[in-house]
Amino acid sequence: MANFSKSNAPQFSVEVYQNEYLPEGGREVNAIVTVTSTGGGTVGGAALTGAALSPSAVPGQTPGAAVVIMVDCSGSMDYPPTKMRNARDATAAAIDTLRDGVTFAVVAGTHQAKEVYPGDGRLATADARTRAEAKEALRKLSAGGGTAIGTWLRLADRLLNSADTPIRHGILLTDGRNEHESPADLKAALDACAGRFTCDARGVGTDWEVKEVTQIASALLGTADIVADPSGLAADFTRMMEDAMGKEVADVALRLWTPVGVEIKFVKQVAPTVEELTGRRTEAGPRAGDYPTGSWGDESRDYHVCVQVPEAGIGQEMLAARVSLILPDPAGGTPQTLSQGLVRAVWTEDMAASTAINPQVAHYTGQAELAQVIQQGLDARKSGDIDGATAKLGRAVQLAAASGNADTAKLLAKVVDVVDEATGTVRLKAKVAEADEMTLETRSTKTVRVKK
Repeated sequence: MANFSKSNAPQFSVEVYQNEYLPEGGREVNAIVTVTSTGGGTVGGAALTGAALSPSAVPGQTPGAAVVIMVDCSGSMDYPPTKMRNARDATAAAIDTLRDGVTFAVVAGTHQAKEVYPGDGRLATADARTRAEAKEALRKLSAGGGTAIGTWLRLADRLLNSADTPIRHGILLTDGRNEHESPADLKAALDACAGRFTCDARGVGTDWEVKEVTQIASALLGTADIVADPSGLAADFTRMMEDAMGKEVADVALRLWTPVGVEIKFVKQVAPTVEELTGRRTEAGPRAGDYPTGSWGDESRDYHVCVQVPEAGIGQEMLAARVSLILPDPAGGTPQTLSQGLVRAVWTEDMAASTAINPQVAHYTGQAELAQVIQQGLDARKSGDIDGATAKLGRAVQLAAASGNADTAKLLAKVVDVVDEATGTVRLKAKVAEADEMTLETRSTKTVRVKK
C-alpha cells in the first residue's frame, strides 16, 4: 500500500488484496483494490494540486460545487396529484440542504427541458435569499407533456458547464418511460455528458423503466434507486444532496499500468455497487489506461482487477500491474498521483499456495455473479421462462446467503419462496408486487463488503 497526501487535504490510500501465487503454467491474476479517501474538508484537493481548483478556491474551505435538479413534469406526474406535490416538496428539501456558496439550478423535464430557476442559462448561488426564491419558483411546477430525458441531461450539462467549480452534480427524478425520444437519443446524450458531471437518478412510483434509470446512473457514475411511495421523496432527496455536498475531490481516475505481455481482462467496481469499467478506459501513455471513478468524499470503494500474464517458470516473479489513483490537471499539466499499489505474480510449485483463493477475490466474484443472476432471473420471469427464472433466482438466494448480503436476501424473499437457501432451492411466488420486483432489479448491483 502507498499513500500520498499533504496536510489539510483529503488523503487517499490504496490497498491490494490478492493471492499472488500461480502454479506452473498459471496466467490469470486477480486482485481486489480498496481505495479509501479520508480527512477531507478542503477545497477539492487544494493541497493536492492547485490547478484542479476554481480560481476562487480558498484553502481550508469546502470545495466549490454546482448542482442541477431535474424534475419530471410530464403528464403522468398528475396521477395521483400528490406525486407532483411530493416532487415539489422533495426539491425544496434538496434546496434547503445546499451549502451556502454552492451554485444551483432547477430544471422541469417533459418532452423538452425548461429552466425553472434561476433562468436565462444561469446558475444561482445558494444563500437564504436564493433558496427562498427557488422554493417559490417550484410553485409554478405543473404536470403536462411527455418524457425526453436526454434533453433534460443536455440542459443540465450546459448549465453545469458554466460553473467554474470542481464538483458538478445532477439529481434526476422521473416517474415514466422515456417515450418521446429514441434509446439512441438518450445514449447520445449520456455519451455527451459522461465525464462532465455525475448524476443520481431516481424512479418514483412503478411506471418507469428500471434499465433506463440505472443506465443514466451508470453512465454518469451516480446512484440509482426506486422511491415506490412518493411520500418518501423528500427524505431521499435530502440524503442525495447531503452526499453531493460531501464530495471533495472530482474526476479521480484509477490508472492501470501493465508491463509488456500483460493483458487486462477486466476492471470493475465491486463495492458499494457492481459497475463495469473495462470499456471506459482512456489511454494514458505507454501501457497505461485510466478508468473513471467520479467524485469522492470520505468513503471507501473496492475494485476488481483481472490481468493475464505471460507464462513463466517456477520461482520466477513479476509485477503484473501497478494501480495508481490519479487526479488530472484541468490545465493539461502533469496529473497528481494520490496513491498507488502493486499487483504481483509469483510462480510456485507449492500447490496449497497456488490454489488458495483470496477471500476478498472470492467474495466479490460471488457478488458480481449475484447481480448478474438477479438480472437474468427477472428477465426470464418477465419473458415467461419459469424454469430459467427459478434456477437463476435460486442461485441468487444461495449467493446472497453465502456472502451475508442480508438486504438483497430480503428483497429476493419478496419474489420467491425460499425452500433451502444453502442449496438455492426456491419457488417463484404466484403474485409479486410490481414495486418489490422493481426494487430488487434496481438494487441488484448493491454489494456488501468482505467481513474482515
